[in-house]
Amino acid sequence: MTTASLSPKYQIVIPKEIRKHHKLRPGQKLQIVDKGGEIVLRPTLSGEQLMGILSDCRHIPFEREPDHYLPGRRQIQSTHVRYFKKK
Repeated sequence: MTTASLSPKYQIVIPKEIRKHHKLRPGQKLQIVDKGGEIVLRPTLSGEQLMGILSDCRHIPFEREPDHYLPGRRQIQSTHVRYFKKK
């Protein structure tokens, strides 16, 4: 376990081995989550980093919720189970 000290300005330096392992860069945004007795830092992902994040989940069944329609409009039944399609 690695430790860091809190400065008088309430700042910490993330140790080099942690920064390198998680590929953190200067200026990168981190989410700070208070989980009871723990403080968790999570890297905020950009849109580019999120692209393809679910690509290995194609085998998981996906059930679509019924669509909401305005009164007086024709309703199409489409509540069957769908799977992610390969591109």
